[in-house]
Amino acid sequence: MTNLEPEGFVYPDPVAVCLDLIVSPEPKTVKNRVHVDLATSSAAHQAEVVARLKDLGATPADVGQGDVPWTVMVDPEGNEFCVLDPRPLYRDTGPIAAVVVDCADPRAMARFWGEAMDWALHEVTDHKAVLRSAKGVGPYLQFLRTPDVKTVWNRVHLDVRPYSGDDLEAEAARLRTLGATAIDLGQNDVPWTVLADPQGNEFCLLTPG
Repeated sequence: MTNLEPEGFVYPDPVAVCLDLIVSPEPKTVKNRVHVDLATSSAAHQAEVVARLKDLGATPADVGQGDVPWTVMVDPEGNEFCVLDPRPLYRDTGPIAAVVVDCADPRAMARFWGEAMDWALHEVTDHKAVLRSAKGVGPYLQFLRTPDVKTVWNRVHLDVRPYSGDDLEAEAARLRTLGATAIDLGQNDVPWTVLADPQGNEFCLLTPG
């Protein structure tokens, strides 16, 4: 596993997004239902970011987005992400504007994840829900309605970590009360708990830290 996190990061810091890259023998066969959006501050900055990412091995991708102001790309292993056009909403998020999850019911997802993480709801419609840390900092968590049906486990997923001093079993029970279910992905004996949200999206409940 390779862990990527901002220099000087100390948990819990709602401004930061940490990425864990884990080797998997299973090939990618479908479009990821979870991806990240990268923020930019101007048209020139957007072009600069796209060019730099191409130099690093990313390539433009067509996922049926049509003529849009953002750029859809894939990393060297085919994982989709977007380089957004400059938007006032994301001016203070840092480099990652949002983590975006495809779903069937944004309202239901907003209810679950808002209570699961105690994040504030910024927008909700039948087509989109937007959450952010209650402190008003860091990236957004967005749920977008899509007709696509989930057919495989998500290659990109969220990890949730309780605060230091919290009880892991009590937190797992709370999440199950909200609608999460325990699942077995072959993780064997590990210190974290693997769960799925009410629409089947896998996530991990880590040990308190």
